[in-house]
Amino acid sequence: MLPEPSRPHRATCHCGAVELSVELSDGFATARRCDCSFCRRRGAIAVSAPLDGVRIVKGADNLALYAWGTGTAQHWFCKTCGIYTHHRRRSNPNEYGVNVACLDGVNPRDLGEVPWTDGVNHPSDRA
Repeated sequence: MLPEPSRPHRATCHCGAVELSVELSDGFATARRCDCSFCRRRGAIAVSAPLDGVRIVKGADNLALYAWGTGTAQHWFCKTCGIYTHHRRRSNPNEYGVNVACLDGVNPRDLGEVPWTDGVNHPSDRA
């Protein structure tokens, strides 16, 4: 069973060095996977949060940033355990995608089937 979607959620990496407070845009209705070259290797399910809906509670100095290509998508992960916590979206730079598996009390299996987005043919790549 999923926790109440409207409350702030606590999100942590595996080792606990990084902790976020997350307010979701539309609960778990935004859950999705992406098949771009990076996301399909990572395999995480992400949910949406506005930029002001993600606050780093602890471990800001323990977050590493990975960006490539246009640099619009910015992916953060814990330097200690390597867990991806959140990213700034290329599809909408005004929001974050948050790793569902980092949210306390959430088992990604409880989401059931999660839709895929076509990151291979990203809209920003079209002329």
